[in-house]
Amino acid sequence: MSGETRTGTTRDVFVTGGTGYIGRRVTAALLERGHRVRALVRPASQLRLPLGCMSVVGDALDASTFARHVAGCDTFLQLVGTPHPAPSRAAEFERVDLVSARESCRAANAAHIAHFIYLSVAQCASVMRAYVDVRRRGEALVHEFVANGTGRSATFVRPWYVLGPGHRWPYALLPLYWLMEAIPSTRERARQLGLVTIAQMVRTLVSCVEQPPTGEHTIAVPEIRKA
Repeated sequence: MSGETRTGTTRDVFVTGGTGYIGRRVTAALLERGHRVRALVRPASQLRLPLGCMSVVGDALDASTFARHVAGCDTFLQLVGTPHPAPSRAAEFERVDLVSARESCRAANAAHIAHFIYLSVAQCASVMRAYVDVRRRGEALVHEFVANGTGRSATFVRPWYVLGPGHRWPYALLPLYWLMEAIPSTRERARQLGLVTIAQMVRTLVSCVEQPPTGEHTIAVPEIRKA
């Protein structure tokens, strides 16, 4: 259970999506800071986890395959998502993103998790509506998880597009963002849909683990950029 390390309170974290683009970097950062991490993986992905991470082989779409391994953790970090989301992948958002959120909430509820962190998406976009809708419904599942227990909390992290290795093409859009931020009528929309870096995302998620809120807290792009 929780103790004290050089980073303060040690967290016992269960991660889904721990071998993904963001997940493998966050997992490594949490371990580096002294936290204990268990990551849900498919059999073929175990070797992708950083040294020191406990692997839990299971199916993110079926809580019965991993729920018992969540026991003893205080934090649940939900990072499962369709890679490279696009409007044509709406069915996959329903099948993977939403179902995994539902199953994670089931497992977290059974394990009496104190803090649930959900990687969502900016809610003010007029594009990618199917993706935004599924993430909004995922947030609703987490709201329900918090309401069904005593002393539970949740953090919703809402980036739009994360820049990093292999994810650099949106740099070409920066002049457009600068223009939108300069115009009062589009300034707030540009800020909420701004680009963030993978380093900012990792720092944000680590901070979420280390500083759970009282109740629920939402972190949007402007706050992620300050990380």
